[in-house]
Amino acid sequence: MPVSRVLAAILSDRIAETRDFYVRLLDFRVSFESDFFIELESPSNPSAQLGIWRRDHELVPRNFQDAPRGVVLSFGVDDVDAVHLEAETRGLEIVQPLRNESYGQRHFMIVDPNGLLLDVTSPIPMSQEFMATHGLAV
Repeated sequence: MPVSRVLAAILSDRIAETRDFYVRLLDFRVSFESDFFIELESPSNPSAQLGIWRRDHELVPRNFQDAPRGVVLSFGVDDVDAVHLEAETRGLEIVQPLRNESYGQRHFMIVDPNGLLLDVTSPIPMSQEFMATHGLAV
């Protein structure tokens, strides 16, 4: 059966703070909100969505109510430099500085209010060396 939708969701003890973090930093808008679940979507691409579940809600099995670990959420944005500047201005925890990667990404990494690692990226041209090494047309 083909998948019709994928929605990444964060378990959180601070769902309002988490909502505000993503709304302010990445311009998400709230498409649904209840006392235990919030759904966010990008106004420019409504299929880009993110859920926030209250960690201790009865729908979340008890043995899955841990803090996030071993997960990275990547967000592609038009202007990673502007998002980086906003993160710096707000004093957010940047754990990897803004940099260019040979595989065609300019990005930085930040931590959300739940300790979840985020990779914020914009595409840039791949380096000639990377393209040659991986058999891509130069």
